[in-house]
Amino acid sequence: MSIVELSAHSLSRALHAGQVSCREVMQAYLSRIEEVNPRHLAIVSLQDGDLLLRQADERDAQLARGESMGWMHGMPQAIKDLCNTAGIPTTLGSPLMRNFVPQDDGLMVQRMKAAGCIVIGKTNTPEFGLGSHTFNEVFGITRNAYDPSRSAGGSSGGAAVALALRLLPVADGSDFMGSLRNPAGWNNVFGLRPSQGRVPMWPAPDAWVSQLGTEGPMGRSVRDVANLLDVQAGFDPRAPLSIADGARFTGALDEFDCKKVRVGWLGDLSGYLAMEPGILDVCGHGLARLAALGCAVAPLALGTPPEKIWQAWLIWRRALVAARIAPFLLSPKNRALIKPEALWEHEQARTLTGHEFLSASVQRTAFYQHMLSLFETHDFLALPVSQVWPFAAEQRWPSQINGVAMDSYHRWMEVVIYATFAGLPCISVPVGFDARGLPMGMQLIGRPHGDFELLQLAHAYEKAAQEVLTRKPPVVPVL
Repeated sequence: MSIVELSAHSLSRALHAGQVSCREVMQAYLSRIEEVNPRHLAIVSLQDGDLLLRQADERDAQLARGESMGWMHGMPQAIKDLCNTAGIPTTLGSPLMRNFVPQDDGLMVQRMKAAGCIVIGKTNTPEFGLGSHTFNEVFGITRNAYDPSRSAGGSSGGAAVALALRLLPVADGSDFMGSLRNPAGWNNVFGLRPSQGRVPMWPAPDAWVSQLGTEGPMGRSVRDVANLLDVQAGFDPRAPLSIADGARFTGALDEFDCKKVRVGWLGDLSGYLAMEPGILDVCGHGLARLAALGCAVAPLALGTPPEKIWQAWLIWRRALVAARIAPFLLSPKNRALIKPEALWEHEQARTLTGHEFLSASVQRTAFYQHMLSLFETHDFLALPVSQVWPFAAEQRWPSQINGVAMDSYHRWMEVVIYATFAGLPCISVPVGFDARGLPMGMQLIGRPHGDFELLQLAHAYEKAAQEVLTRKPPVVPVL
């Protein structure tokens, strides 16, 4: 098996056993990136190859002295281009940030570097991370691993494509409105949105209210996801709402009895969510795999009006996104360099009042309590990861689904808000393909702080889904 085909945990073992050197790993990945990345544009701001090979040599010298930095020792890693990386541009996909080079790493990057990774560049993201389609005016369009004419999803689209195409052994991302889950589902990999507070984010201008977004892991296997979560997770005093339970996520993934598990299938929320044909059917295959493992799988009504949740979500989103865009609008000339969807978010929040925001927070609290009631009778909940199949890469966003008009640039992603709004852990697992060979995923949602149990279920599912997971992208090298 070639180096780039190894899972991240197998690669880590091989490096520490001396079966392969850090230099050989770096050479293999740089060669793969040169071959495949120009067509798909998953990795951006790639660093100088000679510099990266020197860093790999330093990691080899450490291993020769019996020194290991950790699980990621010698692994190439590209960081989502929303997270600060010292000495490497962090553009946010915005022309206004094209030349911004941070002096310091973000907390997640610090933790991954401390575990031994070598940062080779960034992974592409939509402008300001807005919208589940990875394109921007700085680098261009990231194209789906399985069909370059189609969207990769987003906003962690570059990360998901890099994983699927074997440009990285494991990937990081972030998730506000499905940004770890949607691209994972569309590229046949696993993407975990951890519990709110599990992976603290720093630097952050606000540490108290901005809690809808979180960073987290992606991988081609659940074990890889769990290993990276071990690196990323943990309390930090600068993030006062971060979780301080000291949990670890890799030790006993196999010690799980599926026969005691009850899964509630929320589907399209009793017809509320518009869905393209075939999505519910292919998710049905995923549910059948869970049932074959012994899980009790049954349809479940959400039991609360979803439109009220959406309206409360919009208020929260407007407030948080507008605060991110506002500094860029202090200079009027910047307006022409900001995409319309970001400007729309900012304008939507201009008349937002404190009373409206607090009312939306009350609605969010009620929704969280309602979700707790569902977990009284179910251990996990399940939903499709998307309401549409990967669409044409040149399209900005789906304006309709089955003739139902989408009234905003993100309404077509409504299916992902429920885990986010309740702060619950949620993983996207691959379920299958349509007749065109386009992938789809399914969300599994766990109880509050139930990240480990969720990973155990996903790990059991993975073993039953090998016919899906072994289907690799058709790689066509750039001539």
